[in-house]
Order: sequence, then structure tokens, then C-alpha cells
Amino acid sequence: MEVAGDKSSPDSSTITVHVKFSGRTLPISLSPDSTVRDLKSLLQPLTNVIPRGQKLISKGKVLADSSSLKSQQVTDGSKVMLIASQGLHQGDGPITKEVTSSSTNTRRTFNGKQSQIHKTETVLNRNRCDRWKSTGVVALSECQLKEVPDEVWACGSSVRVLDLGNNFIQEVSIKISALKSLNKLFLNANDILDGKISWESLSSLKSLTVLSLNQNQLTAFPSTLGTLTSLCQLHIANNKLTSLPEEIGLLKQLQILNASNNRITSLPSSIGNCQSLIEIDLSSNLLAELPETFGNLHNLKALHLRNNGLKSLPSTLFKMCSQLSTLDLHGTEITNDVLRQVEGWEEFDERRRSKHQKQLDFRVGSGVFDEGADDGRGL
Repeated sequence: MEVAGDKSSPDSSTITVHVKFSGRTLPISLSPDSTVRDLKSLLQPLTNVIPRGQKLISKGKVLADSSSLKSQQVTDGSKVMLIASQGLHQGDGPITKEVTSSSTNTRRTFNGKQSQIHKTETVLNRNRCDRWKSTGVVALSECQLKEVPDEVWACGSSVRVLDLGNNFIQEVSIKISALKSLNKLFLNANDILDGKISWESLSSLKSLTVLSLNQNQLTAFPSTLGTLTSLCQLHIANNKLTSLPEEIGLLKQLQILNASNNRITSLPSSIGNCQSLIEIDLSSNLLAELPETFGNLHNLKALHLRNNGLKSLPSTLFKMCSQLSTLDLHGTEITNDVLRQVEGWEEFDERRRSKHQKQLDFRVGSGVFDEGADDGRGL
């Protein structure tokens, strides 16, 4: 078994790969020892294309899922092209540059009359508003937006899902409080800075269960985060966060926390109060230790700690977190010898092996070999 976090393991410094997709360039930071499959997993929430539908090409060569980036000569600054297969996507699927261009050209074919263009756009906007109100879903990802259209706020309490990912939005205004029934808010890959989010208005959205702010420019979260008590998923990866507020402990319903690729140096002990947590990803931060209260997370199944400065784990982690079966410690100083000294190691190791065997059996029985399986990286 590969030793997780052994000092003799390959270089685990972070590189940035520039992935070109649908007329945009997506910078992705990860270890050179990560596999192509890892890169595809990071691209899924940014592109809506599932890993099985992604074809990655570098220097004219298709990258193999199981190969490491280093072995494929993908280094810091490398450019990779993503080609998406039709039908293998989430939601409305990727919005291509050609679709935007085609719709624009269509609007400009009405005898070249500016008044007719304005009339057509008004009709389109009205139809779009009606559709948003009837479905409750506002899908505006990859629309080159610099601000949220006013028609969105006009939909009010009809909106349940708002996807504004992969745009150039810099501000989340006070107007967001009009979306009182909002369940899911996606603001991935924008240009949002500290002070540009009306946290007071955001905290009024008491039905919010999913908040995604991956890949922005945030350095801190205010205490008002603790008022979003219905939150089940919090995605804040690829920002510049240095800490999490003590009030995170008030999120009793939180099941998934992804705060990877930030600059977090320590965690509040109150995180132990988030006892609904099932999965935590704190990879690629600056953590030197974890609070002992991690042992209170009895429902925790997966803990990702890759690329941190950790030398030990909370003493009660294995004993108290009796459902934990996935633990990624690559790029840390924690070796298997250290792990074997932690109480409850044998039981955890048995759960890990059992899970791995079930995944192998599933892959063999179903013929699915590219998704959802433990490939031996980490524990």
C-alpha cells in the first residue's frame, strides 16, 4: 500500500494548468502527481461536463485518465484543451460560444433597424422571465455577465435555483434579498472581492441549502455565515481565505464543506458542532493541525487533507468517527507508522479496505471503470 504523506513520495508542489473550454480559459491548481482523472473532477463543477464526457488534449495528445500530469508532461503553465461529448453533462449542459454568437446574429437580421432589435430583445427577455418564473431555475452560467440582470430580481420568490457561474460578476447586491425562496446559489468562477457581497442580504435567505463561491477572490467570511442555518453544502474552494469564522459551528445541517485551495492556517474548534458533516475537503491549504473536536463529527465519511503541513491527526478521529472510510493525506508529513499509533486505526483500515473492495466489485460487475472508484490514492 502506498504510504500517504511519506517524505520520500514524489514532488507534490502545486502547478496551475490552463484549460481552454468554450472560449474561456480556466486556471486549475493541483499537484503534478495528480491524475488526469483528478483534473477532470475539478473541471466538472466549472463546466457542467461530467468526467466521462471530457476529452483533454495537450500538445496534440489525448491525456489518459489514469496517468499523472507529470507523466503526461503537463507542467506549470501548460495549456490543455477540453472537448465535451454531447449528452454527458449536468443541467442544461455547457453553453458554447457558437450558441451565443448565433443568437446575436439572429437578432441582427431584422432589416438592420435598431428599433426592431430592441423590440425583439424585449420579447426575448419577457419570455426568459416567464420561463424562469415557471421553472424556478435561472441558468445564466457562461454568459459573459458583468452584473446580474434586473429581470432576475424581478422574479422574486419564484426563483429556487440561481446559477451565475463562469461570468465576470464582481458584486452581489442587496437586491438578492428579493429571492426569498432561493435554495441553491452558484457564483463559481467570477471576480467577487471582499466587501462586494451584501452578506446581510444573503443571510436573509433562510431556505438556502447550497452556496457555491468557488474560484473567486475572497479572503474572509463574516460571522453572518452562521445565520444560514439551512445550509447543507458550502463550496468555497480556490479563493484566498485564511480562516473560517467561529460561527460556522452554527451550521447544524451542513453535510459537505469544500474549502480546498485556499490559505487557511487553522480551523475553529466550533467545527466539531457541525455534526451532520459527511465530507470535508481541506486540500492544499496551510494547516499545521486540526482541532481535537473533529472527533465529534460522527457522520464523517470522507476527509481530504492533501497538501497541508500536518504532522498528526486528532487523537479521537478514528475512534469516534466510526463511519470514516476515505482519508487523503498525500503531501503531508503523516506516514502510515504515525497512523498506526492512533487509537481506532485497525477499525478504520478495515472500513477503508472494505469500501475499496466494494468499488472494485462494482466496476468489474458494471463495466464502469472511469468514475466513482477509489484508485488507491490516499487512504
